[in-house]
Amino acid sequence: MFLGEYRHNLDYKGRVAVPKKFREGLVGGAVLTKGLDGCLFLYSKLEWERLTSRLKELPVTQADTRAFERYLFGGATEVEFDSLGRMKIPEYLLMYASLEKEAVLVGILERIEIWGSERWNKLAKRLESKGEEAAEKLAEKGV
Repeated sequence: MFLGEYRHNLDYKGRVAVPKKFREGLVGGAVLTKGLDGCLFLYSKLEWERLTSRLKELPVTQADTRAFERYLFGGATEVEFDSLGRMKIPEYLLMYASLEKEAVLVGILERIEIWGSERWNKLAKRLESKGEEAAEKLAEKGV
């Protein structure tokens, strides 16, 4: 399980240091892909395989299934960590997530979200004002 928020600068090669706590959960390898809301998703290989298995169960005859699979898998890449715990983010993913100088890595249970700091700061403000409302809606669903 990934938890917490960490800020790290991107270097000139598009590399970002992944916190040691997060890397411990990514020992078997990791997959980086386009996320939702303008961020990137980083999954351990194990969680990626679980997600893949669930998506394989959906009917390919449905347009939404095909579209989401193209979005998620077409933008995915396996990543490796160097001796300093950095991973290289491909240019197309840097552009997608508006990652320039600083990245915010946020642990969200089975995945890590990687945000451009400006986008994250705006979202965090909205989340603070809407958190209680969201909690009430989830409580109605038994959470």
